[in-house]
Amino acid sequence: METKINFGYLVFLSVVAALGGFLFGYDTAVISGTIAQVTQLFQLDSMQQGWYVGCALVGSIAGVFIAGILSDMSGRKRTMIFSAVLFSASAVGCAFSADFNQLVIYRIIGGVGIGIVSIVSPLYISEVSVATYRGRLVSLYQVAITVGFLGAYITNYFLLRLGEGDIFFVNSWINRLFVSEVWRGMLGMETFPALLFLVVIYFIPESPRWLLLKGKETEASSVFSGIYRDPGEVERQLRDTLSVIRSESKSEWSLLFKPAILRIVLIGVCIALLGQFMGVNAVLYYGPSIFESAGLSGGDSLFSQVLIGVVNMLTSIFALVIIDRVGRKKLVYYGVSGMIVSLLLIGGYFILSSSVPISSLFLLAFFLCYIFCCAVSICAVVWVLLSEMYPAKIRGLAMSIAGFALWVGTYLIGQLTPWMLQTLTPSGTFFLFAIMCIPYILIIWKLIPETTGKSLEEIEQNWIK
Repeated sequence: METKINFGYLVFLSVVAALGGFLFGYDTAVISGTIAQVTQLFQLDSMQQGWYVGCALVGSIAGVFIAGILSDMSGRKRTMIFSAVLFSASAVGCAFSADFNQLVIYRIIGGVGIGIVSIVSPLYISEVSVATYRGRLVSLYQVAITVGFLGAYITNYFLLRLGEGDIFFVNSWINRLFVSEVWRGMLGMETFPALLFLVVIYFIPESPRWLLLKGKETEASSVFSGIYRDPGEVERQLRDTLSVIRSESKSEWSLLFKPAILRIVLIGVCIALLGQFMGVNAVLYYGPSIFESAGLSGGDSLFSQVLIGVVNMLTSIFALVIIDRVGRKKLVYYGVSGMIVSLLLIGGYFILSSSVPISSLFLLAFFLCYIFCCAVSICAVVWVLLSEMYPAKIRGLAMSIAGFALWVGTYLIGQLTPWMLQTLTPSGTFFLFAIMCIPYILIIWKLIPETTGKSLEEIEQNWIK
């Protein structure tokens, strides 16, 4: 198979699309280092603090709502370009916001970019990939997200250290960005990867499967010819994809309500929504605050978050290597089981530490174990499954519906975590996350077939049968 494909070109296409994942990760994680400073500067209460974290997620919900429609109408490539423009505008706007309301508006704009790219980037990678490597290549998107997380954590840590030093810039705005109001610099540094993403997208072609959906067979053949070295394989890909597309003459919305298709969409919604109530985003958004509540200083809590980012990234790379060998479902079984144990240990730590002195290193170790289990399972698998489980004619629309559910769940967690930590206590919050892991693993076990090693067309035919 390796001799029949241009693997280097395939990796290039996937890496470019995965840069959207880096921006997703950076924009999502950078907020964790700015919460305390923004809360103090604008005198936010707990609900306003939740809104500051959650406003970008409102934008993400809007983004996924339009992502499928945009990508199906104008193409995957043009939609990614639009998301890059939104990221750039958001980063600059946040850095120079005059008040809290402006900051929220620009965070929402960035959130729309997150929502769009969270659908279109893995969708594009899935549609240009070959079956043998699709799991690993789509997982590049998840790896890029974790690199974005780590990049945000490291940027937050070093900019905070810079702001705490004796350095002073003569230019008032530079001084505000990097010293007196360093949260501006944290949010504004996203400008550079956003502009890079905007430029490199122009060097990749449109998705060949989208081109075939639009009747552009010559252009699709040209793209397939860049991916496959064997002309016979190019013809087979064209023939198989066209055969599946022509087998359904109904519109996207009509297809959506066919019982077999509706079942697939609802399953996707369930795994997308439940995955957000298993704690990972609470850790990513509020990790420094949780560590500070356990007795760590502001700098130490950000350094602990950097360690979480390192483990998250390295584990995602490990998952990328093994996902096509171990299989999607087995990774979920092993990883979610480990998440349950880790969450119970975290909850137990908060109970015991209230009465018995316990080193905060234990808490950090439990969190690192949790992140390892999460990154090797649900984080690695969810975008792969969502990008490959839907039929070609409704893939963009169905991914938008699942993504909409995912971001609604993410918003609720971002908005409610401060309230849960305060009302349910940290131990009760993490015990709740552990309980929510159980229905997720049951759905994967009972309702989703293994898709490893199958072409998109084979998966589609399997669901329909």
